[in-house]
Amino acid sequence: MIPVVKSLSVERALSPSADKFLVKKPTQEQAEEAVRTLILWAGDDPSREGLTETPQRVAKAYKEFYKGYDEDPEVILDRVFEEVDGYRDMVLVRDIPFYSHCEHHMVPFVGKAHIGYYPSEGVVGLSKLARIVDVYARRLQTQESMTAQIAQVIEAALKPRGVAVLIEAEHMCMSMRGVQKQGSSTMTTQYTGLFKDPAEQVRFFTMVKSPGL
Repeated sequence: MIPVVKSLSVERALSPSADKFLVKKPTQEQAEEAVRTLILWAGDDPSREGLTETPQRVAKAYKEFYKGYDEDPEVILDRVFEEVDGYRDMVLVRDIPFYSHCEHHMVPFVGKAHIGYYPSEGVVGLSKLARIVDVYARRLQTQESMTAQIAQVIEAALKPRGVAVLIEAEHMCMSMRGVQKQGSSTMTTQYTGLFKDPAEQVRFFTMVKSPGL
């Protein structure tokens, strides 16, 4: 039986095969009404000309911002290429751009992800690593959780000899509000397997920061 957690009047069933809660979503109309309420709370009139269609636009934008909840990262990584002519050195995809939203304030954080791994049973298409970043970025997130989630799903799907994930991002919750420190960035890392060796971490970081083509 699937366990159900009730919190704040929302029923959440934990799927045994997924990495997320299955949430009973409100209707489109309920989402739009919530936006109207926020407009009123902010001090404006949702019925004035410039705002009449804003609730629909916001609901549509949120579907795009948070579409990662509807995607399964394990499905993205289910195709592994085993014929790589004996290649066993590091595979690195760097400078993967992303935007996400802080789960504390629901404002954006924007940055780049860098992913490296040592193949064991095969390699995955390079674009799949970028798609994995998008799946987790298009959810309410913390940078720390996102870094760990990316490493964990690659570890589980590819069973490599090691995974390294480095994410660097600017958080609007620091730039737009609170301390308002524009231009500051946050860096997070997650290492498994061979990358637990400090020498491998140095090699990974050096390759990430080396001049491009």
